[in-house]
Amino acid sequence: MQITRRRLLSFVPATALLTAVRPAPANASTGASGQPAATNQLLTNLIAIFAGTPESNARPEVAAKLASMDQTARTWLASMDRAGATEVFAGLPLGTSDPNLIASYQHLYEIALATKRPGPASDLQGNSAVQARVLDKLEWLHANYYGDQSKGYYGNWFTWEIGISTHVGKALALLEAPADLITQYVASMDAYLRNGTDGDVNLDSRFHTGANLADITTNRIIQGALLDDDRRIRKALQDQFTVFATIDPDNLQHGVTDGYYADGSFIQHDSVAYTGSYGKALLTRVVQTIKTLDGTDYAQSDDLVGVVQGWVQNGFAPLIFEGWMMEIVKGRAVSRTTTGYDDVAIVVEAIVDLSDYAAPVDAAALKGYVKFTARPTLNPNSFVSPVSVARFADITKDSTITAADLNPAASSIAFNAMDKNVHRRPGYAFALARSSNRISKYEYMSGENLMPWFQGDGAYYLYLAGQDQTKSFGVDYYTAASPYALAGVTAPVEQRSTVPQLYGTPYYDNPGHPLNFTSSSESQNTYVYFPRGTNQYSGGATLGPYAAAGMIQSSDVAYADRAILPEDFVVYRNAESTKSWFMLDEEIVVLAAGVSDQTRAVTTSIDARLAAPTDQLAITGALRNGRTWSGPGTADLRWLRYANTTAGASLGYYFLSPTQVSVDLAQVTRSRRVVRTSNPDTVITKSVFGVTVNQPAKARTALAYALVPNATEARLRSYLYGRVLVLANTPRLQAIHHSTLNLTAANTFTEGRHTLPGLTIDGPASVITRQHPDRTFTIAVSDPTMTRPTITLTLPGRRATTVSSDAGIQLTHTLTGTRVTFPTHQTHGRSLNITLTR
Repeated sequence: MQITRRRLLSFVPATALLTAVRPAPANASTGASGQPAATNQLLTNLIAIFAGTPESNARPEVAAKLASMDQTARTWLASMDRAGATEVFAGLPLGTSDPNLIASYQHLYEIALATKRPGPASDLQGNSAVQARVLDKLEWLHANYYGDQSKGYYGNWFTWEIGISTHVGKALALLEAPADLITQYVASMDAYLRNGTDGDVNLDSRFHTGANLADITTNRIIQGALLDDDRRIRKALQDQFTVFATIDPDNLQHGVTDGYYADGSFIQHDSVAYTGSYGKALLTRVVQTIKTLDGTDYAQSDDLVGVVQGWVQNGFAPLIFEGWMMEIVKGRAVSRTTTGYDDVAIVVEAIVDLSDYAAPVDAAALKGYVKFTARPTLNPNSFVSPVSVARFADITKDSTITAADLNPAASSIAFNAMDKNVHRRPGYAFALARSSNRISKYEYMSGENLMPWFQGDGAYYLYLAGQDQTKSFGVDYYTAASPYALAGVTAPVEQRSTVPQLYGTPYYDNPGHPLNFTSSSESQNTYVYFPRGTNQYSGGATLGPYAAAGMIQSSDVAYADRAILPEDFVVYRNAESTKSWFMLDEEIVVLAAGVSDQTRAVTTSIDARLAAPTDQLAITGALRNGRTWSGPGTADLRWLRYANTTAGASLGYYFLSPTQVSVDLAQVTRSRRVVRTSNPDTVITKSVFGVTVNQPAKARTALAYALVPNATEARLRSYLYGRVLVLANTPRLQAIHHSTLNLTAANTFTEGRHTLPGLTIDGPASVITRQHPDRTFTIAVSDPTMTRPTITLTLPGRRATTVSSDAGIQLTHTLTGTRVTFPTHQTHGRSLNITLTR
């Protein structure tokens, strides 16, 4: 099934997805009664996913995975031997710590897994004594730390409703547990589903959405198979299949905004851009469901595979650059030590498995992408399933499969539903994080991502081809770079405190206040964990491989609502700015206007790049008067070049207006624990190259510059004046013209008429126009406010006529020219295109 971006998911409505599950037959069993063919097949499939099959485990490529399984199990068995009276495993005391409890269940599952796996013999394989020991500990945990509802459900709700159930269900399946233990545990798991209804999923609950819903329903499918409960399985599948439906903001189902959108965006936690964390978890779960249902009559729709393929092609692939998952869609996971390449390994495993179920043409595309992404940075031994490891080896060794990216060589993608942009060229990728009153500025939670304050304020990440991205980004970027000077950020000069520093706990606790601040309350989400901005304008237009994006920087909702918040709740006011990013071929042009603050100095970071302390760096440039300059220091620069000659990377900066630019190169030593309390206390040292513009309080400035990836000095010296012409740079209107591309791009931010050469724009909009060699010209228009019913452009001069057009665009001829009206109602930031001639 060939899926274009515009068709992504929209061809399968929610009502159609529900028909993918046949109704339960009249004589369906409803309790434990032995395993008939259907549920037995589900359990067989499940065990094969996690333990492997005789065929997969006989493969030499899988040997390291199996050895790792065995070693993990032996480690935990030895730990079990050293455990104290209140422990299953040494060092994990139970009774008050839900992380210790869930870890105990996970380790029991990992031991069970080693006893069940087929393949090369080991002392653990089929070891009934070890299995009995695990079963005994499962019974002991239930009797002492899980079964009593009055003592459970402390800490994180996820532990009780999802985490424990995940490990227990798989362990019981692997151990072929006795029926009484299964029924005992399932009853408790139902009781702990407190955000559900009568022990089942509640689709109206904010906790039962997106990836969380997929986790819960996957657990319930396993429970149904263990109980031989056909109705439980079918109900769980019906609930899970709701996550396959595209989120339509104008027709929300159960009020849920979590899930995949028509433009490829993925949102979790109501407003967090999350493809690279919860999104990959959802991808994994639904592919595992497809594998678990294989050979049964539960799933009857091939559309499900096509939908998931759409997620891969249009939601994941654009965000993966040379095997690295981009920072802009990871939420709090940016602070973890296992992000980037490890994220992509999870995605690739899902694609490997999905390719086995796709139609032949689609399977070929998926396998080609797997081979394209199978770089040395990808470790297949991190895959969950031994079967997937074997399939991956088959794909990478198959000479008939051609490695091919799912992304075009040149593309620019506006994920406007989640306020993000990705711009790709063969030598680089540019990722931009915006925010608004729809999308959170950042995510902090549970001591993760401790200093996130400006990550959604236009922070950008320029990934250069051929680099080890762990050297420039990932956890070390947030550890070493100043949180106030992330690339692209405008921030007030002040010192902020982390949530644990402010309140002594990982959250703000005030249950007595009318807003009821508890660890997982809606108020906690709104004001602490993932606050939104207060700006409405955030978005932009795309025209083929080119894009314009704009944002009005704002304070977050906590500052706006400070009058109703508790007196001890700390809020921060942001600086002000209006920004545009124009994404072209050889450069990204950045405009900033109205950069100011009435009481504090302000810093705008043009870039922040990391290098190893031993790397050879070269910093060169030219002053506006043409004289050679070499930093560090502050000067009015015409251009600047940063080169890491050790890594073979370079980046140029061309300043399009007079600007006092500060260039700094500092050695920074910090522990990774400064960004996440549970990170190992690993101290890193990095050379941090910073390019900033500093201004005093009450000053009001504008900036205009171009980022030029992989630039040579000769390229920057010959960067012709007039190649990029800044047409306007004010808080009302920002616009450029690129002479080589014959392209004009503009963002208008206020009501009223905005006039450019050959074009007048009515009200807030994002517009790109490009003249073609055949004298036709194309216009792309987007509504970054997502509120306007129409946007009108006026073209003076000779009447224009339509060559091609998206539906609904209207032309009106006037005495002085042509008026073009774009129907932007409910387009949610999508670009509308029309090609005209005169």
